[in-house]
Amino acid sequence: MKNINISYYNKCGVNYRLGSYDEKLCLLESIHSKNRVKTKNRLQKGLDADYVESEDAVLKQTAKELNEYFEGKRKNFDVPLVMVGSEFQKSVWEALLKIPYSETSTYKDQAKSIGNEKAVRAVANANGANAISIIIPCHRIIGSDGSLTGYAGGLELKQRLLEIEKN
Repeated sequence: MKNINISYYNKCGVNYRLGSYDEKLCLLESIHSKNRVKTKNRLQKGLDADYVESEDAVLKQTAKELNEYFEGKRKNFDVPLVMVGSEFQKSVWEALLKIPYSETSTYKDQAKSIGNEKAVRAVANANGANAISIIIPCHRIIGSDGSLTGYAGGLELKQRLLEIEKN
């Protein structure tokens, strides 16, 4: 059985859990995420691996790139990713990766972008299951009326991330 290497990262008063598997990032979540237990179970089952606290090159690269992002020096990430979920979830997460830095979209637009405009609720659920926040930018999804909508790390964190990108 392989391991999911876990380390921790703190920025802007938020503690994040980072995870890598097979030299790819598989986890970036606030330690206060309401989905952390479901995410852990999905990653462990999907990768047939256990969490082990250990830092590696991918986690160090991720921390470096996150520092640059929070300092306003990075708009795109280079760290390799492994997404663990259903084919539908992966299609939703791939669509999130196409939303440009500092721009926002809606669940409805995201559903249209994957060719299934009636799947708004399923798209919202897939966004909520995103295990690689910030890099797979689910924080860029807002309500059709322009309001902030659910975010596993909390709406305050979502607002902070959007403000970082606007500046």
